[in-house]
Amino acid sequence: MAKQGDWVSIHVVVLAPEERALAALPEDTQQVPLEMWVKGHLQADAEIGDTVRVITRTGREVEGRLLEVNPCYTHSFGAHVPELQQAGDVAREILFGGKA
Repeated sequence: MAKQGDWVSIHVVVLAPEERALAALPEDTQQVPLEMWVKGHLQADAEIGDTVRVITRTGREVEGRLLEVNPCYTHSFGAHVPELQQAGDVAREILFGGKA
């Protein structure tokens, strides 16, 4: 259970597919809703999956479906790519006149 004041992430459907400006979107994008994921402080005790309200770091109040308590960053820049490392070495040599 998430407690009031916990740092949480929520999911919000901003626009359903039929509400989007379809003429300006690629065909595959027209088929899906516009979504957002927001982090903030929970305003009342809740369970994962409940509709909740949060206050974000910028003071906005947002309502959405509770996903996670104490979310952390899980992104990365992907696996090591030797070609990119080599390109960086070449750029460094050109820009700074030698190897790092």
